[in-house]
Amino acid sequence: MIVTVTPNVALDITYEVERLVPHASHRVAAVRAMAGGKGINVASVLAGQGNAATAVGVVGGVTGELVRTDLAARGIPHVLVEADHETRRTVTVVSLADGEATAFNEPGPTIARPEWSALLSTVRRLVAEPTEATGVLVGSGSVPEGFPEDGYAQLVRVAADAGWRTVVDTSGPALLASLAGRPDVAKPNARELAEVTGLDDPVTGAKALQDKGARDVLVSLGPDGLVLVRGDGDVVRAGLESGLAGNATGAGDAVVAAVARGLAAGVAPEALLTDAVAWSAAAVLQPVAGVVDEADVARLRGQVRVWRD
Repeated sequence: MIVTVTPNVALDITYEVERLVPHASHRVAAVRAMAGGKGINVASVLAGQGNAATAVGVVGGVTGELVRTDLAARGIPHVLVEADHETRRTVTVVSLADGEATAFNEPGPTIARPEWSALLSTVRRLVAEPTEATGVLVGSGSVPEGFPEDGYAQLVRVAADAGWRTVVDTSGPALLASLAGRPDVAKPNARELAEVTGLDDPVTGAKALQDKGARDVLVSLGPDGLVLVRGDGDVVRAGLESGLAGNATGAGDAVVAAVARGLAAGVAPEALLTDAVAWSAAAVLQPVAGVVDEADVARLRGQVRVWRD
């Protein structure tokens, strides 16, 4: 069983235009509105690949109802805490000419203490349920105002106490604070890692996170692939043999989805990284986050190279 927690749920709105030109008026070719936020995108990718995942988060208002309706329509199991505030929106403009995406992310409303308590109680209940495979908790995305400084660490401890594996994908102070919970995997990208450590080398930066409590650290390097620094010091890298152009908006979420599935199944690091690169690359080919095509995954898996330093 996999549970994804999204503190800052959003309704993701995507506009497709022929070419994005600053200071110009654009005719929109297509519009999509989907439930989003990083943890929900992770659950969406898993569901699309035939893996059960329950999405947990806080929603409210008319936009929150649209999130619920979309998750139900796509068959994604979810347990959402109701709030008094309006759920935020994100707007992504995708240029069809080159596949590049430009995102506008609303900050999200303030989460109140009762909403946080309800969210934590929901996670505690879910991880207490019997599960045939290894349970995995994913805490993913930015945090809204009012979210406890150690909120991710609390979630990690609740899951770990129930014998679950844990993955955290966030940034800035929330990333550093989450490490006190000792997550099994911390997954920053290269920029996020450099911001919190002041170190440009991803391996050195990953070891700095391990010194603060992370066990394994998986760093996204964009077109250069992934580097996994394990708690035992083993360094494993993976990437595509050739570059791939497209919309990278949901690539990181696809990586986390593959990691969660790999942890639940107990696969070796090489297999986990192979899937993570293939799922991430397949996500780049999609106009919206949270979606990968199984045929793309199968084709791209054969193009993944894995090696050790």
